[in-house]
Amino acid sequence: MDAEGNLAQRKKGNLFRNLHSNADIFVMPNAWDAGSARMLSSAGFTAIATTSAGIAFSLGLPDYAGRVSRMQMMDCIHRIATAVNTPVNADLEAGYGNAPEDVAETIRLSIQAGIVGGNIEDYTGNANVPLFDERLAVERIRAAREAADSTEIPFTVTARTDCYLAALPDAFAKAVHRSNLYREAGADCLFVPGVKDLATIAALVREIDGPLTVVMGLSGTSFNVADLKAIGVKRISIGGSLARAAFALIRGAAQEMRERGSFSFSEQQIPDGELCNFFAAFETGA
Repeated sequence: MDAEGNLAQRKKGNLFRNLHSNADIFVMPNAWDAGSARMLSSAGFTAIATTSAGIAFSLGLPDYAGRVSRMQMMDCIHRIATAVNTPVNADLEAGYGNAPEDVAETIRLSIQAGIVGGNIEDYTGNANVPLFDERLAVERIRAAREAADSTEIPFTVTARTDCYLAALPDAFAKAVHRSNLYREAGADCLFVPGVKDLATIAALVREIDGPLTVVMGLSGTSFNVADLKAIGVKRISIGGSLARAAFALIRGAAQEMRERGSFSFSEQQIPDGELCNFFAAFETGA
């Protein structure tokens, strides 16, 4: 990376980090390619994220651990990060390896790819032992922190614990305990997916010693940004929900064409000229 690129990434890193300490909540929607990233960035969001699920689907793969290699993911992340001037946070799944050294290397590679923040989860992919051993999980977050701090880029580490998604008994207490351990290990932001009621999210905000991010756009949740702001949530992402909605449109259109021989889906399209002008504006810096 040249000096100009390094400076630009450092500015993005500082901007993204400061969003987590500002008084206001912010929404960080998730892109899966350069086009979706530019569409979301142009809407005025202060930051965007990647979605590992959306990227997997765009490659024709399921969202299973290990189906998208680390280097495949880095290539996709790089295309997203370099397509926009907006800070980008990446879904780095479980760090592409169990050992702390694997997580550290993933952080270094992701910074080289152009991002300024990343999520590391404690889900193992093993249904029998769904979460990493607590001590190892903490070491993985500490390794992420140390790897990030060894660079010149201000990098926001988000630690995700999957206590609820793994349906662990006493999930709330375990999520709080793990989140606070991860915070002590250097996480800037904490993430507890799988919670669908506002009261529990509010309790997590009170008990976790750090900014909390939540994921919206999932079925079974009816609250909005104002509701989450009122209880102290700092950051909102939408995971792979937008990508899944796009694929729903494709499937619906395919069924309509095949079964009814009609093309009403086209009424939702953006005109070709408008899209061409939109993307051309990014090329010229307009």
